[in-house]
Amino acid sequence: QVQLQESGGGSVQAGRSLRLSCVASGFMYSDYCMAWFRQAPGTEREGVASIDTKDRIRYADSVKGRFTISQDNAKNTLYLQMNSLKPEDTAMYYCAADPMPKHDTNWSQLARWDTWGQGTQVTVSS
Repeated sequence: QVQLQESGGGSVQAGRSLRLSCVASGFMYSDYCMAWFRQAPGTEREGVASIDTKDRIRYADSVKGRFTISQDNAKNTLYLQMNSLKPEDTAMYYCAADPMPKHDTNWSQLARWDTWGQGTQVTVSS
């Protein structure tokens, strides 16, 4: 059974940091592209960052320079280091996985991602 389990969310003040983790199971992790998405209340889910099987990375413009996506294939785990957090980063953060290549400008299209986690909440106060 393919599963993604996020953790690491919480409530922090603006300017602080958080690190999210996503543990994958039920599939060959190293064969999959992985990504982080987020969704704030009343908004559409949006792509935050993606990393493919060759460790090529893409970021949303809104998080470039502040967030870092990484992965540990030996631990089947995806990470998102979030620094200099802003109130507008407040959202539910989701991990996603898919076996098809996605190192292109349309990587954040939701329909291109096959498996999703349940999400972890990040709240940033001013």
